[in-house]
Amino acid sequence: MSQNARRPRRGPSSNGSSLNSTMSIVVAAVAVLLGFLILRDIGGSNSASSDIPVDPAMSETIVTETTVVDPAVTESTLPLTGFKVQIANASEVSGSAGELTTQLQGRGFIVQPAINASDATQKQIATVVFFNPGSEGAAALVAATLGGVATAPMPTPIPTETGNIGEASVLIFLGTDLAGKPLPAG
Repeated sequence: MSQNARRPRRGPSSNGSSLNSTMSIVVAAVAVLLGFLILRDIGGSNSASSDIPVDPAMSETIVTETTVVDPAVTESTLPLTGFKVQIANASEVSGSAGELTTQLQGRGFIVQPAINASDATQKQIATVVFFNPGSEGAAALVAATLGGVATAPMPTPIPTETGNIGEASVLIFLGTDLAGKPLPAG
């Protein structure tokens, strides 16, 4: 009997499958990286920054936690007229978003006409200041003016009746904690 007859035959799946698995992982990783780069360019990055190579290890992490701003610590050199604010009434207290709009305008903020939260949104107890990317400082200033409420990145979809906040970069999602109440002194 020959040497080959005694050995079990190895099918093409033993060496080939590990090579195929490795190749599949590499192809998937390249596809994810390309998808990230394409979506980043579609998202509106400027042409100067698209020439810079992207290192995935240095990419930003999006934080979805809310933070409470201490009004005593927040100092700002940001002019109140440098950004726009939108207030959405999520408290179900009629007229409260309009009242807050008037109060903030009296303090020098540029506030768009008040709107309501989306129909899918439940009544909110705690007010939250949501912000678009790059508007963290503006959100902190607004949160401090409201007495130190929480801030968070803008959720998707935007929880307003229109699904957007127009030209605003900050959304005050008004809860029952501040609805119909005067702003803190300061």
